Amino acid sequence: MSRDHVSEPRRLTPPDWLVRTVRPKRAPVPWAAVARAGIALATPLAIGLATDRFAYGALASMGALSGVIGDTADAYRMRVLNIAVPQLFGAAGVTVGSAVYGHGWLAVAAVTLVALVSGMISTVGAVASVSGLLLLLNSVVAAGLPLPGAWWLAPLLMMSGGLFVLLLALLAWPLRSGVPERAAVAATYRAVANLLEAAGTDPLTYAETRLAVTESLNKAYDLVLARRAVAHGRNPELVRLVSQLNALTPILEAAPAAHHDGIALPPQIPATVRGLADAVAEGRPADPAAPGPPGPPGPPEPEGPATRAVDQALRHAADVVAARPGTAGKGEFTNVDDRLGRPAALRVRAGRGVRNVLLSGASWRYGLRLALCIGLAQSLVSLVAVPRSYWVALTITFVLKPDFGSVFSRAVLRALGTAAGLVVAAAVLAAVPIGWGDVPVMMVLAPLIPALTPRGYAFQTAAITPVILLLSDILNHQGTALLLPRLLDSLMGCGIALVAGYLLWPESWHTRIGDRLADAVEDTAAYVEYAFGPAKEPTARARMRRRLYRDLSVVRAEFQRALTEPPPTGRRAAAWWPLVVAVERIVDATTAARVRVRHGAAPPEGPEVARVAGQLRELADGLRRSAVLEEVRADFGGPGTGVLEPVRQEVAAARAVATPR
Repeated sequence: MSRDHVSEPRRLTPPDWLVRTVRPKRAPVPWAAVARAGIALATPLAIGLATDRFAYGALASMGALSGVIGDTADAYRMRVLNIAVPQLFGAAGVTVGSAVYGHGWLAVAAVTLVALVSGMISTVGAVASVSGLLLLLNSVVAAGLPLPGAWWLAPLLMMSGGLFVLLLALLAWPLRSGVPERAAVAATYRAVANLLEAAGTDPLTYAETRLAVTESLNKAYDLVLARRAVAHGRNPELVRLVSQLNALTPILEAAPAAHHDGIALPPQIPATVRGLADAVAEGRPADPAAPGPPGPPGPPEPEGPATRAVDQALRHAADVVAARPGTAGKGEFTNVDDRLGRPAALRVRAGRGVRNVLLSGASWRYGLRLALCIGLAQSLVSLVAVPRSYWVALTITFVLKPDFGSVFSRAVLRALGTAAGLVVAAAVLAAVPIGWGDVPVMMVLAPLIPALTPRGYAFQTAAITPVILLLSDILNHQGTALLLPRLLDSLMGCGIALVAGYLLWPESWHTRIGDRLADAVEDTAAYVEYAFGPAKEPTARARMRRRLYRDLSVVRAEFQRALTEPPPTGRRAAAWWPLVVAVERIVDATTAARVRVRHGAAPPEGPEVARVAGQLRELADGLRRSAVLEEVRADFGGPGTGVLEPVRQEVAAARAVATPR
């Protein structure tokens, strides 16, 4: 056989799902959180050494570690909730764990019950999720590790360490009150400027930019309305910020019309919006003499419904930003709090949250899933002598946290991150004797946690592992003997989570993209009927559109999560992507049609609206009947010329995507 006929050896490449799982994310370094972490974890150690109570200092640093992990909020008032509330649950967990330490099967039963409660309350919201995490983590540690001092001392020390992080986080509050909220609103204005710049250009670029706008708008509303919920009385600054966010709604309705018509907007328009963003960030009113703040020249005279809509929306936003502080309660500033819905973080109040936990099938499934794995881990370490056995349950707690993403990918990342963290821990434990040398080492290691956490779970694990091992060594004085048991326990925990928390549950093998996409399609049908039906409240229509885009962003997030699953789940998830894009285009086309009607186009007849809505509901029903894309056919009729014709075409394209090739 000639050399030409000899095939080259196939190059070994990792599978796509593994590449997506371990690829680091791009994120800025939170320098303030980095500084707080170094101070918060090193200071208790220094105080403990100075007072000859080094173990007490280690316990306070453990509490500070949980505070650093929960220090993710931008608004100062939300930091109080994000850090202080979980500390109370963490203290309760330490108390329960200490009470059953050394009691054999009673400890197994108690920790398993705590795991059930932790998993169930994690479905309430972000603060409850972190609270449930600390409740379980601290109970596992206290049930498997003898803690120094009286029963009340360990909870007090750990809670004081977390509250020390909160104190550091609030030091700048008097000087920077309101700055995070203004920055979030200004960032949304800049994202909208990018959207206007992308209108009429590459569809992929426009879709990605619109997704960034949705995420920025969600974050800004959640941040501002969350602070509004905990503020007493009507705060004029917060009302003004909500008004400035509401003023973006007409722009966000006009942008799809310009993009759908293929109109590239003049560069002065996005430049004007960026000028408004600068005014919002600085907390000053914009110049009301122009459609935007001083600087770039105003946009040219608009032509056509789309450009007229953009022009009018831009002038309206400029008027709102130009309003002077203290004018809340007039015009656009009246009754603005709930015009676009409550933020996601505040949708569930305490009483309703308890009912949801007790009556929700999803919360019971999550709780039972977590309790099963923790119960197996605790039973295993009770029957088999496993050094530092609480690490098995700790690993399961992090991997199987139901709202933290794919269980499979987190197990893989946990193993990789632990291995990397052990390399660092080995060098530290071998080279630094217990004592004052631990303080500067902690000041170096602790800041890596907030610096690497945004990069991905493996990076967070790699940063947390040496910190936990250093604190454990202070309590146990085992040095490098901790390393191998730590690796084995982590691998055992990952194995239990994968088998009992992933493989044994049928829902792990199916993506939820189809069901969530079907809900979005059905909501789109209602939006079409509402947008072109009898005269309705404009703010209600805006709420429907905002809810649609928020739901579609959730679908995209679920899609990205599913891609990290191994075959066949990841491969099946990839098949949904064209339909996700098609549904987003339907919503854009509907918004564009509404803009044309508002600017003089003939409104569609009732039967035409009903026909389009009916086709969308047929598509939604077909999506719900299958875990994968299946054929969804119906006669859509011939071409038309009405204002809804672009919507009809997008629906037809979506139905074609839903048909297997």
